[in-house]
Amino acid sequence: MERPFLKDEFYISWSTLEARCVEPNILRGIAQAKKSLEELCSVPEPSYENTILVFEEILDTVGVMWRKVTHLNSFCSTPELRAALNSVLPHYSEFMSSIFLNAHLWKQIQRINTQGLSPLALRHINEIRHSFRNNGADLDAEYKERFAEISRTLATKTQRFSENVLDATEDWEHIVEDASLLEGLPASAIEMARQSATAKGHPNAWRFTLQRPSYGPVLLHAKTESFRKTIWEAVTQIGRFGKTDNRPLIVEILSLRKEKARLLGFQNFPDLVLSNRMAGSSKEALRFVEGLHAKIRTTYLQEMNQLEQWKAKRQKEDPRALLPWEIGFWMEKMRAEEYGFDTESIRPYLSIDAVLSGMFDLVREIFGVSVVPLKSQFLSNGETLAEDAIEVWHPSVKAYDIFDEDGSKLGSFYTDWFPREGKRGGAWMEPLLFGRKQHNDRLSPYLGVIAGNLTPPVGQSPALITPREMQTIFHEFGHLLHHILGSVEIPSLNGTNVAWDFVELPSQIMENWCREKDVLQRFAFHHETREVLSEAVIQKMKRARNFMSAYGMMRQLLFAKLDLELHVRNTQWSAENIDTELATVLEEYSYSTSRSFPTLVARFGHLFGSPTGYAGGYYSYKWAEVLDADAYSRFQKEGIFNRETGLDFRKCILSQGNSQEPTVLFKNFMGRDPDPDALLRREGLL
Repeated sequence: MERPFLKDEFYISWSTLEARCVEPNILRGIAQAKKSLEELCSVPEPSYENTILVFEEILDTVGVMWRKVTHLNSFCSTPELRAALNSVLPHYSEFMSSIFLNAHLWKQIQRINTQGLSPLALRHINEIRHSFRNNGADLDAEYKERFAEISRTLATKTQRFSENVLDATEDWEHIVEDASLLEGLPASAIEMARQSATAKGHPNAWRFTLQRPSYGPVLLHAKTESFRKTIWEAVTQIGRFGKTDNRPLIVEILSLRKEKARLLGFQNFPDLVLSNRMAGSSKEALRFVEGLHAKIRTTYLQEMNQLEQWKAKRQKEDPRALLPWEIGFWMEKMRAEEYGFDTESIRPYLSIDAVLSGMFDLVREIFGVSVVPLKSQFLSNGETLAEDAIEVWHPSVKAYDIFDEDGSKLGSFYTDWFPREGKRGGAWMEPLLFGRKQHNDRLSPYLGVIAGNLTPPVGQSPALITPREMQTIFHEFGHLLHHILGSVEIPSLNGTNVAWDFVELPSQIMENWCREKDVLQRFAFHHETREVLSEAVIQKMKRARNFMSAYGMMRQLLFAKLDLELHVRNTQWSAENIDTELATVLEEYSYSTSRSFPTLVARFGHLFGSPTGYAGGYYSYKWAEVLDADAYSRFQKEGIFNRETGLDFRKCILSQGNSQEPTVLFKNFMGRDPDPDALLRREGLL
């Protein structure tokens, strides 16, 4: 039997990972793991070394196998792969649930004497014991069975949610044959739409889709209001119609999560998932969200009123509430006029290759790591891999190695930046392999992926991206550094395996550098003239950075509030009432437009695309932004290129994973507790 998903290899042979191998490989891997776990249950004198470390290795091996399957589902989904995944998902979910419900294994772990263990080993065993308790280990037998059933059902329901979002996104297109509708759109967006239409058999037309690089420019720049309205309405209907209607699934998922939490003795699902995070409870998370809301609400209302007044003056009409598809358009107009800054004017200076090269130079200077591109090869039509090439899963994917200052290899990673059919939306970092302790006590290299859905190359031009897309690249690379620079020898305590309200610190702090003049002028050259982005334009960017900053923050607080209220309220949610109920809850977080519109709940993959994900924890983005704004202030004080400060951040944060409490790690770097006003100060809202 072919076993590509079970193969122990560093650079993965992607072309061998065929859908037909998923089920037999995963079932075999599960069977092997079950046998190993049974052996653990019979160890006569369980110890940290012969039980916990072996348990860790078993889970890591299963994780590598499963991550290959989920990777393909995220990047290269096909009907065959989807069918294979759905056939094996119940088996995998049942296996994972059974680990923590195994009374014999739980007894072995409880028997281990922790006296004399190192602080890291003690934290490791305590984290494992916490995971067992929060996954039903202490439940009576009858409740264990129900708990396992809930876990299996959540896995299949959330997978279906993700499939619906992908299908709804890919099933919609808008063909434009009247060129006048394109007025106001950037030339790059028009050309991208023309190429898309031609590829789909529509010559002399323009095709728009629900992928952000396609629809985003329309909502921001199209002068024809009816065109913007059509696109906006289509985006808001993702996950809301026909066989891809996610609302019934959401109701089921919320109910299952609540039942799961109650079985474990928690009042609600956020209390369960936050029990080992920085916030600690839903009450504290809500206090944080509502506290920020109270501080910016007045400024937010002033900003929206100013936008209404500004638009009315230009249109020579009385001020009125804006329509939903007017907000982004008039914000861009106001930004361009008031600050002399148009985001599209920056695009020619931001070729993706130059941005990546500049970012790699930056991290070499401040963190002491070097990134080296590899020869990447996509295999098709029976091709064989060149001797000096690394196989990738798509022609646009690239591979890199990353080295430490002493020349030792820390790891490798892939980049996959552009949207395509079969690839999920959004941007993310995906760990594939964790470093394992070797005979020389060093960790073996790590492997990861950073991905997005950025503006692809158009015509003969390189991929030219917006400042926001540049920020996405820096963000995801921050996650990758957190993964690859981890120095903890225990995979489950390493890299990004930290409290989720801490995990965004390394990613969000990276965004700060891509706004700095001295960083931008290293790589922001016009792709044709090689003219450097001028200091005057950068100053305009800087002044415009906090334009409508309260609006931007309120949008994120709305998502966080929506998440918590969905999971905390004792409302009897239904597919029919979920939007109307949420509209009432979120009234103080929303702009009162002249037309009501549905929430993004039906396409909110962060909350419903996996059994847990960011559910109960979407507040983490703002929580970590407070930390990143505060931590970056040390770089601002000591020098944004200061190697000593960078190496200290690497030592105190990036390398430490979950080896200590996040509050301790932050204090080790800053020498004090976080400043709660740091974010408001940076955003000009204090």
